[in-house]
Order: sequence, then structure tokens, then C-alpha cells
Amino acid sequence: MSIIHTEITLKNTVDVSNFSTGIVKNQDEIRQTSVQALVDTDAWTLVINETIRNQLGLQIIGTDSGTFADGTKETFNVAGPLEIIWNDRRTICVALVLPTADEVLLGAIPLEVLDLTINPRKEEITGAHGDQPLHSLKCQTF
Repeated sequence: MSIIHTEITLKNTVDVSNFSTGIVKNQDEIRQTSVQALVDTDAWTLVINETIRNQLGLQIIGTDSGTFADGTKETFNVAGPLEIIWNDRRTICVALVLPTADEVLLGAIPLEVLDLTINPRKEEITGAHGDQPLHSLKCQTF
């Protein structure tokens, strides 16, 4: 299978909440970034680096362990919550922070929650049940 990238937008969910309650007065103050993410079904969640965590102002909320492709195990910080937006689909999740990661990885759980699937023939991700926006936000436990 080819390497597949897709554009996603990441938003600080606390900023979004603070804007909706009036604590943040200007929508431009909601920290967000758009990135080309590597679609990686071997990753269980979203993986970001320390630069993106700082850019979004995400808090460290815990730690979790991960295993690299070479079998090396390590403990990493977990940051969030953050919103992932792909086209008209969105979900809220946490991210594993690999301080020196070269790329954002879009893992299996966010792909499933966003109802996305890999189309190997077109080398892209698409809606598993069409590309129409989802009518309800599926919640993810974190």
C-alpha cells in the first residue's frame, strides 16, 4: 500500500469552549493549525510533536506507552483535548506527543470515529459511507 497523507485541521478544544462562553472574545484567538497528516493505521491515536502541542497550547494530561516499528517501547506524554477536522467531519480526542516526530500521524481510532476509510486504488481516504458530513458527533473516550 502507498503512503497516504491527508489535510486535517487541529483545534484547541478548551479555546473553542472558552469562545462559546465568552471567556475568549475573538474567534481568531482559538489556536488551530492545518497539517498534512500521514494516515497510519498502525498508530492507535493522533500523534503530534512538541512544536504542534505548544502551538496549540495543549495541556499534558497524562502519559501512555507506545511501541515503535522496531519494537522499542517508550512512554510518551498525552496532550489534549483537541478537535480533529477533516472536510466537514470532526471529533474530539487526545494526542500522543512524540517530541521529535517529523509528521503528524492520523491513527486508527480517529479514522474510525470520523467514519473514514482508506481507498488504496485512489491512494486517499474517503468517507466509509460516502463523503457526506456526519449528522451526529460520535464521542470518543479519553
